[in-house]
Amino acid sequence: MGKGEPIRLYVPATILGYKRSKSNQYPNTSLLQIQGVNTKEEVAWYQGKRLAYIYKAKTKKNGSLYRCMWGRVTRPHGTSGVVRAKFRRNLPPKSLGGRVRVFMYPSRI
Repeated sequence: MGKGEPIRLYVPATILGYKRSKSNQYPNTSLLQIQGVNTKEEVAWYQGKRLAYIYKAKTKKNGSLYRCMWGRVTRPHGTSGVVRAKFRRNLPPKSLGGRVRVFMYPSRI
């Protein structure tokens, strides 16, 4: 196999915030905008896909300063392509506005 462009196995998404109502917010569910997804119908392919929130810490663990929080896409939120996601541990408030990687697996094709 020749040298070429590296292959990216994920799509970037932006963390918009937590699911909320007028007066309450529910930090166990996060809202994400996946790049290039603008309708409820396009969300269907991403349902069940794995998410990784990668962040940098001050102390090394397992030889790396980088750590990862895993989650998955659960369902659409509204009609504009925003998705709801659940992480194993709730995302910290510092992550809002940050980036998440939406991986292309598990695949249902």
